[in-house]
Amino acid sequence: MIRSGMIRSGLRCAFVAAAAAGLAGCGVNSIPTAEEAAKAKWADVQNQYQRRADLVPNLVATVKGYAKQEQDTLVKVTEARAKATSIQISAADVTDPAKIAQYQAAQGQLSQGLGRLLASAEAYPDLKSNENFLALQSQLEGTENRIAVARHDYNDAVQAYNTTIRTFPAIIGAKVIYGSKPMVPFAATTPGADTAPTVSFDGPAAPPSKAAN
Repeated sequence: MIRSGMIRSGLRCAFVAAAAAGLAGCGVNSIPTAEEAAKAKWADVQNQYQRRADLVPNLVATVKGYAKQEQDTLVKVTEARAKATSIQISAADVTDPAKIAQYQAAQGQLSQGLGRLLASAEAYPDLKSNENFLALQSQLEGTENRIAVARHDYNDAVQAYNTTIRTFPAIIGAKVIYGSKPMVPFAATTPGADTAPTVSFDGPAAPPSKAAN
């Protein structure tokens, strides 16, 4: 009896171990891990874009004080900022191409507006030497660099997640257990959307390069 009980217990343990290994192989752990990593990287993208948006009002006010004739450009930048900040994409929306495209387009429009605004500063020597403007220049440049890094990291995480849910055997868990959908990478959709606005004042601002398809 004792021996028989030990055998049954051993079989149960073996079955549990095999079941656990099978579930792990089907992505029970790897899929949510990759998903959460990608969502965290998306939050980083939004945080950096918000950081940029927070700089815009002070930038507009500073330029306005020295270049009132740039009113049209200032208005367009203010409107682009309002639109960009009004579009919020939750972590649950990163599988929706239409919503991601809307967000990308709005941020691209703000990038273009900032590029034009900074280029117009070339005509105003007093503005270019203003301490507040120089500080904003530095902060904007740093923020644009952080945006580029955040987008790159998000795209890498999305690629890892999408590969996981499409690869055997995790694809079984993706379809049967989680109903996983591919996430949408961040790709520029408007000219200059993937290029940081020119913030150097050593010479005329260069036009933004064409966005990659």
